[in-house]
Amino acid sequence: MRMPGWNREEALRSALAASAGDRQSAAWRELAQVVRVADRLDGSLEPFWPPRESGPVPLRAACHRLARELDRLARCDAETDKAVADWLARHAGPPAPSPASPATANTISGHVVLHGSSVQARDIGGVHIHPESRPTGRRRIRPRQLPPLTAHFLGREADLRRLDALCARRPPRVPQVLVIHGLAGVGKTALAIRWLHRHLDAFPGGQLHADLGGHSTADGGGPVTADAVLEAFLVALGAPSIPPGTAQRAALWRSLTAKLKLAVLLDDAASATQVRPLLSAGLSVLTVVTSRTSLTGLRVEGARGYRLEGLSTGSALELLAVGGGVRVGRERRATREVVRLCGRLPLAVGLASAHLALRPHRSVSTLVRYLSQGQGVADTLRVNGESVIRTALDMSYGLLPPDPARLYRRMGLLPTDRYDSFLLAAVFPEDVRSAVSGHRSEAAVRVADAAVHTLVEANLLKETGPDVYEFHTVVRSHARRLGEERADVERRDVLNRLVDWCLATAAVAEDVLVPGHRLPGYDDLLHAVAPTPLDGPQEALRWLDTRRSALMGAVRHCAREGLYAHCWRLTDVMWPLFLRFRPTELWIEAHRLGLDAARRCGARQGEGRMLTSGAIGLRAAGEYPEAAQWYRQALDMATDDGDPRLQAQAVNGLGHICLLTHRLDEACGYFETALRLREAIGYRRGAALSRRRLGETLLAGGDMTGAARCLRRALHELRSLGEDYEATRALALLGHVLCLAEDHDKGVRRLRQARAGFRAGGAAHSEHWEGRCLEWLGAAAESRGDRAEAALHYKAARKLFRRLDLTDAGRLDERLSRL
Repeated sequence: MRMPGWNREEALRSALAASAGDRQSAAWRELAQVVRVADRLDGSLEPFWPPRESGPVPLRAACHRLARELDRLARCDAETDKAVADWLARHAGPPAPSPASPATANTISGHVVLHGSSVQARDIGGVHIHPESRPTGRRRIRPRQLPPLTAHFLGREADLRRLDALCARRPPRVPQVLVIHGLAGVGKTALAIRWLHRHLDAFPGGQLHADLGGHSTADGGGPVTADAVLEAFLVALGAPSIPPGTAQRAALWRSLTAKLKLAVLLDDAASATQVRPLLSAGLSVLTVVTSRTSLTGLRVEGARGYRLEGLSTGSALELLAVGGGVRVGRERRATREVVRLCGRLPLAVGLASAHLALRPHRSVSTLVRYLSQGQGVADTLRVNGESVIRTALDMSYGLLPPDPARLYRRMGLLPTDRYDSFLLAAVFPEDVRSAVSGHRSEAAVRVADAAVHTLVEANLLKETGPDVYEFHTVVRSHARRLGEERADVERRDVLNRLVDWCLATAAVAEDVLVPGHRLPGYDDLLHAVAPTPLDGPQEALRWLDTRRSALMGAVRHCAREGLYAHCWRLTDVMWPLFLRFRPTELWIEAHRLGLDAARRCGARQGEGRMLTSGAIGLRAAGEYPEAAQWYRQALDMATDDGDPRLQAQAVNGLGHICLLTHRLDEACGYFETALRLREAIGYRRGAALSRRRLGETLLAGGDMTGAARCLRRALHELRSLGEDYEATRALALLGHVLCLAEDHDKGVRRLRQARAGFRAGGAAHSEHWEGRCLEWLGAAAESRGDRAEAALHYKAARKLFRRLDLTDAGRLDERLSRL
């Protein structure tokens, strides 16, 4: 038991000084273990262990520094505190008694005091001797107000360790304030309570708790005032009287807590203004605040912030199994889908778990169907008939100023899960945009950014990269519901602005990746809004890849709303997406819609482009008869219109289908015709592409010399035109031909060079063609009898193709099985 006046740092100093003389002793070895326990938090003990005499620092001073650091860490961490206490119990001497207070103090002439245990005479002349009066106040109450621990607390060990580290790194001589913020239902309060319960011994002065009701709907009263909380805290600390005003109560609160080791939990704060009067000035007082907002005002003043995210997938599955039992193990795919739909929010997953417990005969797949329908998780999961998640999000939304609230609704209508500043500027409400002069400039982005900042601060939106944002799964469904409640005219306006942004930015990507592709004379639709800037091929490819859903949603909207020119034009500028990533389903759907739109608005060039580009998608999907039909329609149109460029494109496509179906003579005839047409009109890029196809056909027929000649010329021409992607494809084919023509070393060098180009993040990047290079390198190794190297290349190719094309992946499986 610690005696009054016991000081752990002093006890450590004495015990360390006594142990330092014998570093082989059990005390010293056990001390090393204590240091390891303490040092796991932040590694701060490394400069102090082992204590040694160094220059002007004597050994005793080094021991004192180590004692100070151990004492500091023990105050922040329960495990360290226990390890230090156990070591002191075994190796420290008995604590020195605190200086005895005199039993009485005797006053002479009103001010002079004689100290001693007794005085033998009562009256000495005119001197009156009497005992000093003692205060009669009540004994101070040590409150223990922390709420109890929750029964199912899973997967938060990493968060608890991070809170420990934040606590250990607090700046000296500054009161400690920690803000745990995050989305409603993410488990902020449960985490704070669990963490504080772990460190009860560090706060012998007590623990106080207040629910600030920042998002409470009870009686419609709104947030609890600081005045009311201060009154409750002062009563809990035994204040004999409570002053009337907030300022006086705050001053008394700071006075009473100045020397206490106290933990204060302020739960569900609405704002920094609500919290600020409740902060103690005591250096040993820890204030933990939970809030749905980040409370930037407090963080500017020195508070530390910790954003809490959802559970890991494994922990969420474990929580779902509490109520789902064996069904969770039987229906693994459905279980993971429930967790995904719940966004790994502890509240949502816990409600889903309770739902399964209440309905023991309901399958997890049925629950998935319910959660996927209507308004999703936010409305489906209820407690006593109330949609608690929707209610929580409604309250967060209700606190937003008008502009962020409108942007939140409009974002919910967008068919994407990623947003950037230029997209949000494009869909911002018109009356706000028109107030900004020249809204195509950075000014519109700044206006939108101010609204976005508010949404991020409210934890309704998360920044995932530079100027890139995402909704949480549950929040996105809530924003969509609010957006869909608005008038049809507003919904159409949002999606029309999305179309403008998609057209503008896809055109930028097209210029970067395939500069010679765009049809002339159709640029009037590309400049309605400012595009998202794309810095080079890698960023252009990343944008196309991550915005597939937004682009396709815009195409569908155009088809629905009769925006026919926008529909086929957007499909056309999306060409680099289809060419590089080969999403055949999207490719075919977009071109079916684009072809119908071009015909409806009488755009003959657009119709021809949709036929030839769409036929490539059909061909990539193995739909050869329909692809040939589209090419023939394009050829008939080109013949009627006297358009040799389109005619060459259609003939070239028919040749490719013949090549794929092994009609090699027909293929050669088509490619030679296309080559003549393209050379006649001076279309150098098209001629080089036809020559490359002709080389592929000669390769298929076994004419390695002719194939190499065609591919070398195509490679030279494409490089001279700056066509990096197409030139790298020709290089890969040439390498493959050389390997088959017994020029193995040259062929392998070219294949490796081509693979490096496809793998890099530049204009030639293509996972599909990287996979083909790997497959051909594997075939070259296999032909030389090197099965081990062949297997390595085949496995790497299969890994890529499994993400891209299962047919190609199956072919690699067959190759591996034959090794």
